[in-house]
Amino acid sequence: MARPRKFDEGQVLESAMDVFWRKGYAATTPQDLVDELGLGKGSLYNAFGGKRALFDRALARYRDTQAVRLTELLDGPAPVRTRIREALRLLVELDFTDPDRRGCMAVNTATELASADPEAAEAVRKMFARTEQAFLAALQEAQRAGEIDAARDVRALAALLLSTVIGMRVLAKTADGRAQVERVVDGLLDTL
Repeated sequence: MARPRKFDEGQVLESAMDVFWRKGYAATTPQDLVDELGLGKGSLYNAFGGKRALFDRALARYRDTQAVRLTELLDGPAPVRTRIREALRLLVELDFTDPDRRGCMAVNTATELASADPEAAEAVRKMFARTEQAFLAALQEAQRAGEIDAARDVRALAALLLSTVIGMRVLAKTADGRAQVERVVDGLLDTL
């Protein structure tokens, strides 16, 4: 008979997410996970099936807890331009208040793994598509409300917003200060 688990799976996933987010997949060793999660190797592998399976679950947790914040802001009640501005400024705030400057776990995963790992690429592609769809829905709403010219290609604008967000998240990891990234936000908003 299997022994009952003596750990909070949600907390372990949260901690694993932090380790992978901070160090990346390749640089995270099984010993790092044991040390930071407080589980023995046997418990870790029995409960999660190994480093890669734990990473996949941590990335899904990121999607469900962190990445959703942007889409929630875009669905709010304010005028669409205001929502987009608030969403972009939230990302700047998150990046510059994080002492580790981790950036976005999805972007980090894309740059680290996507070219050699089709499963990681697909997981990130789905997260990016979800964000782009949230931007598209907001922009379509803005067009209907007359906030954006009806002749504008909102699909192209949504793609521009997504690619700018990805670039902002990378830039914030090395920028001397937030002013550089805030200029990107201001410039992008001017294009709408």
